[in-house]
Amino acid sequence: MKKALLLGGTGTISSAVAARLLDLSWEVTVCNRGTHPAPAGAEQIVCDVHDSGAMESVLSGRHFDAVADFLVYTPADAEARLALFDGKTDQYLFISTASAYQKPLNCFRITESTPLKNPYWQYSRDKIACEDLFLHAWRTQGFPVTIVRPSHTYGPGRPPLPLHGEKGPWQTLQRILDGKPVLVHGDGLSLWTVTWNEDFARGFADLCGNPLALGECVHITSDQSVTWNQILESIGCALGRTPQLVHIASETLAALRPSLLGTLLGDKAWSVSFDNSKIKRLSPHFGPCLSADEGIARAVQTLLETPALQVPDPEFDAWCDSTVARYFSALRG
Repeated sequence: MKKALLLGGTGTISSAVAARLLDLSWEVTVCNRGTHPAPAGAEQIVCDVHDSGAMESVLSGRHFDAVADFLVYTPADAEARLALFDGKTDQYLFISTASAYQKPLNCFRITESTPLKNPYWQYSRDKIACEDLFLHAWRTQGFPVTIVRPSHTYGPGRPPLPLHGEKGPWQTLQRILDGKPVLVHGDGLSLWTVTWNEDFARGFADLCGNPLALGECVHITSDQSVTWNQILESIGCALGRTPQLVHIASETLAALRPSLLGTLLGDKAWSVSFDNSKIKRLSPHFGPCLSADEGIARAVQTLLETPALQVPDPEFDAWCDSTVARYFSALRG
C-alpha cells in the first residue's frame, strides 16, 4: 500500500485530497496542530509543522511515497522542508497558487509557461520564491518536487465570493438574505474560474506517486469560466433571493480597505481562463464533474445546514454599509 503524508489535511482542498487518496487505497497520514480531526481512515500526527526539530522527531524512521505540503508560505518554510524531507519521500508536492501568474496578463489564456509575476500581492511573490527554491533543488540535487497551482478552489460551506471579511463567507450571504447591497469589484463581468474541491482532488491524487510529474509545474482548475455577477446570482438562487449588487472599482475598494489589495488587484480583478491540457495528460481521472451553478448550490446548502459555519462579521458588515453609503453619496455629488 502506498503511503502519503499531508501537511495540513483538514482544509477545503487538503481534506478533499485526503478523502480521494483514501478512496484509492492509499495509507494516509495527516500532520497538523490537531485543531480539526483527521478525515476518517487517516492517521493523525499532532505537531507544529513549522517546528523543524519536532517534525524531525515525529517523522524519524518514516518514509513516504508522496508528501503533499499545504502549509509552505515563505522561502524560509521551503528551505526548512528541503532539509526535513531530503531522503524521506519519493515525491514532494508543493502547493503553490495560480495567483502567481503575471498581473496583468499578456494573454488571458493561462498555461503553465505563463510568466510568474505579481506586483500586488506578497503572498503570491512568496509562493513564486518557494517555487524557485524547490525547482533549483530538483535541478541541482534531484529533490523530487512537483509544483501544483490551484486557482479559486471551494467546497461545502465555502462558496466563492468576490469579497468577504476575516470571519468567512456567512456575512455576505446574510446580507443577501436581508436584502442589503453586496459589493462587487469592477463591473462584475470579468471572467473567473472556480473549482470544486473534489474535482481538484481527482487530478491531484493522480499526480501523487506519478513519476511523470516529477520536476513539473501543473495547475488544476475547472474548464468553466463565469463572471462574478453570475457567481453571486447563483448564490442568490441557492438562497431564494435576488442579490442587490453594487459595483465599485477594484482600485477604490483596495484604497478603502488595504487588505483587499492582494486578493483583488493581485488576483480577482483580472479575467482568467486556464488551459488544463497538462493535468489531463497526467491524470486519467481529471475532468470537472460539477458546474459552477451545481457546486455553488452545494456549498451554500452546507452553509445553511451548519450553524457552526454561520459566523457573523459585524465589522465587515459595517464596512460594507459605510462603503455603499459613500459610493451613493459621491454619485449624488
